[in-house]
Amino acid sequence: MPPLITPEDLAAIAGEADVRILDVTYFLDDPTGQTARRGFEDGHIPGARFLALGGLADPESDLPMTLPPAEHFEHAMSEAGVGHADRIVLYDRSPLHSSARVWWLLNLFGASKVALLDGGLTAWVEAGQPVMVGAAGAPETPGLFVAHADLARVRSLREVHAHVEAGDAQIVDARSPGRFAGAEPEPRPGVEPGHIPGALNLPYNRMFEGDGRWKSAHAIAAEFAAAGVDPNRPMVATCGSGITACALAFAAERIGGLMPVYDGSWTEWGSDPSTPKAKDA
Repeated sequence: MPPLITPEDLAAIAGEADVRILDVTYFLDDPTGQTARRGFEDGHIPGARFLALGGLADPESDLPMTLPPAEHFEHAMSEAGVGHADRIVLYDRSPLHSSARVWWLLNLFGASKVALLDGGLTAWVEAGQPVMVGAAGAPETPGLFVAHADLARVRSLREVHAHVEAGDAQIVDARSPGRFAGAEPEPRPGVEPGHIPGALNLPYNRMFEGDGRWKSAHAIAAEFAAAGVDPNRPMVATCGSGITACALAFAAERIGGLMPVYDGSWTEWGSDPSTPKAKDA
């Protein structure tokens, strides 16, 4: 299964026994996922289940969306009826393209057959595919998800600090130009505006067409080049809280690169008084 599939691709396999379809919509002003869940119940792909992204974060962390322990992730996925060997298709209805975050988590924890539905639910509906209304039933049996963390896909504050000091990796910030430059206030209290010194700005929305579908690999490569990012050199993605950075990570793999994600992102860096901050375009 390719990492990006069309509505027609999904419709062809949706009823097969090992296919799991997950709506992983997440909104910044909806941390518990209640609004997203109501949207799921208003209309979703037949056979899909709703999975709250907030439940896939470390409950012991003060940061909003931190990588959970392996056993926490195992439990959440198994409870959702998802196994690590299943074919897993993700979609969302969020301007954050939150399905990329769950793609990153699943790949980091060892799932090898994970795809994003290109264009999400909107594309599904526009393709004339059916939609169901109401809550999804609980899985008949739990999934068997055994997590094996691939830490090459993630970076800590200490590791990013080391990259900045050594200049041995491109730090690529997925936030808007205004937030990157420090010209706009941060949405979270206690977080100083600005960016990591030496970082490059590649807003995550430049990975998408106007209709929400992903740009072609050729167009993504052009966006990376325009931002001064060389996918053949070491890269680290960052953003506000680790969600939209995963869109850059997915895009990087589409053009043959590997882009680990700084999981604490600017929420951690910008709230730490010991870290250097830059404020410029």
